[in-house]
Amino acid sequence: MRKLLLLVLVGCGGDLDQPWDLDHDRIVAIRAEPAGIVSGETSRLDGLLAGKGVATSEREPIQVIVTSPQSLAEALSMDADGYLVTAPDEARLDAARTELGLDAGAPVPLQLGVAFTPELVGIKTIRLGMTSLNPALGAMQIDGAEAPAPGTEIVIGIEVDVPVSIETLDTDEVNWLTSCGEMHDFDLPSGYIRVEDEVDTSFMGELAVVLRDDNGGVTWQVWPIRAE
Repeated sequence: MRKLLLLVLVGCGGDLDQPWDLDHDRIVAIRAEPAGIVSGETSRLDGLLAGKGVATSEREPIQVIVTSPQSLAEALSMDADGYLVTAPDEARLDAARTELGLDAGAPVPLQLGVAFTPELVGIKTIRLGMTSLNPALGAMQIDGAEAPAPGTEIVIGIEVDVPVSIETLDTDEVNWLTSCGEMHDFDLPSGYIRVEDEVDTSFMGELAVVLRDDNGGVTWQVWPIRAE
């Protein structure tokens, strides 16, 4: 199975679907909780997955392997709740820094190959030797109002530009995704959704926002959405 995952990682090609489209099989984001850990601490892995004609879901991976550095392969383990990473002691981290050509005391990037199905495989990096939490979502607005709680249905109009926005740091990366209409400026803090009555056949779906920081942290939020 490890060899199969390595082959899939090497063979991964470009995604022909729109990068904002939730209505197809894809990994939306992979999360390590927490994003960075020091010696003796653990971080657990999960992901947000989308599927053709189905709602997004948070799922645990079915397989994980360490792709770099191989000297820290034993940091990865599995228990009854899934896969987790345990940061080794400082001596092991120092050896890995030497292996990777890093400065003394620098965070060590542990690169993982993560599979949720045989076809849905991605890469996740956890920073070892540093404490880092996943980012908190800033204030969000949807269609001129404060974004509702996760899971609350959002109703938008047809043939109008519906603005969405989130407050972020300059170093943060934002992705807006939807399976209802089309998302514009999907990779900016402020974008908009538009549903065209004569073009779109899906007037119900989901809206999601994914926020990533420069320490490898990630968080997300998902709402059901309907156009009328």
